[in-house]
Amino acid sequence: MIEEVTGIKKIRMLYLQLLYRCNFTCLHCFHGKRLQYADAFTVDEAADLLTLMRDEYGTEAVTLLGGEPFVHRDLAQVVRHAKEELGLRVEICTNGYRIERRLTEIAPYLDLLRVSLEGVGSTNDGIRKQGSYQSALEALRLARDLGVPTGATMTVTSRNIAEVLPLGRALAELGVRQLKLHHLRPVGNAADHPELLVTSPSAYGRLRDDLASADLPLEVIVDEDLSEDGAPQVCAPSDGPREIDRIEVDPRGALTMSCKAVGKDAHAFWYEKAAGRIVHKPSSVDELTLAVPDVVYGRA
Repeated sequence: MIEEVTGIKKIRMLYLQLLYRCNFTCLHCFHGKRLQYADAFTVDEAADLLTLMRDEYGTEAVTLLGGEPFVHRDLAQVVRHAKEELGLRVEICTNGYRIERRLTEIAPYLDLLRVSLEGVGSTNDGIRKQGSYQSALEALRLARDLGVPTGATMTVTSRNIAEVLPLGRALAELGVRQLKLHHLRPVGNAADHPELLVTSPSAYGRLRDDLASADLPLEVIVDEDLSEDGAPQVCAPSDGPREIDRIEVDPRGALTMSCKAVGKDAHAFWYEKAAGRIVHKPSSVDELTLAVPDVVYGRA
């Protein structure tokens, strides 16, 4: 269905939000009230979608996220199926809070563990949850010891923009290979915390300059909204691409390719779980826009 409507033949990665539920209520979380929703993928529903994406769109990898994916009781089954049955590259994006037992269980099937952090020590804990910084570091240490490659994500806010470099250095000491930096969008919980927004136009410029000169011992990826030119209004060539890097599905089955649709109901396609098929719902989106490559600093 996606190919018929858009001409897209290949989608390299599926971002699969297994559930909304989370053991955190972060100040900046774009899900907001949806964290209370019960929507979730079952093992069979996740397996069917992954199989469809691999067979019809050549999908090579899946990133499992939520909510908090480690809260999903059948996470291990989804991970093993994706790796052993489908041969996909498997990544998980997690808050890293008290996941040691389950991480040890799935480590043999995991290609990357990505932990979300919002600064160093109390800065992180003030945004996410008390004790979450040390718990995240413990998860990263365990992953390293288990031989699982690691990465991290950080949403840049007024509270933590000065801690990007210190966090990068702390992560590098734990063998973390990559840090992704995201722009804060005022949706979900962030809409209730406007003080977190970076309002100075020059602040991002200084951050980019600092990253360019810091020579951090890990790769730093900056999303398009933090780049020098900012996010484009239209995120894809006018004639449309034939391959894209990713598509994201939320726990309800809504599929998103839009670079501006985070936290919004702006979806052109839905995965109908019961029928195991993707359907087109053009009335649910004003225009189909696709993400552009991020900016990379530091070492690969």
